[in-house]
Amino acid sequence: MASDPSYANVDILTGPAPAFHMVEKLDLIWTAQNYHDLHDAFMGPTDVAKLNRAFFDALKPGGVFLVIDHVAAAGSGLRDTEPLHRIDPIRMRHEIEAAGFVLEAHSDVLRNGNDDHRRSVFDPLIRGATDQVVLRFRRPLS
Repeated sequence: MASDPSYANVDILTGPAPAFHMVEKLDLIWTAQNYHDLHDAFMGPTDVAKLNRAFFDALKPGGVFLVIDHVAAAGSGLRDTEPLHRIDPIRMRHEIEAAGFVLEAHSDVLRNGNDDHRRSVFDPLIRGATDQVVLRFRRPLS
């Protein structure tokens, strides 16, 4: 992407999650199919509350934090983040709202009622067709 002229206005930055920081304020932060990983050992140690606050601080007032992830069973919290690579959307929502974000929209466009949430997202029987949630949060204007 970095060398594709179609993306001349896109900067690709890499670094450890705990060190996330932006010099300029952003309009949008978008993460897809990996928020659950923030709780997994290979990402550690990541203080998810601190990271969500860093995302909040990196956005302009009114900026959007868009999160798409694989759905875990209702009430499962963080139990399935490591073994199944899924997260309970309610847990995710509470963590992100605790940083100051306001849930603005919830979409079922990527939902799949045939996914029973007991399989890893890498299982060939469900891979590429997992039940996913789309949440759009906004940093308040003030």
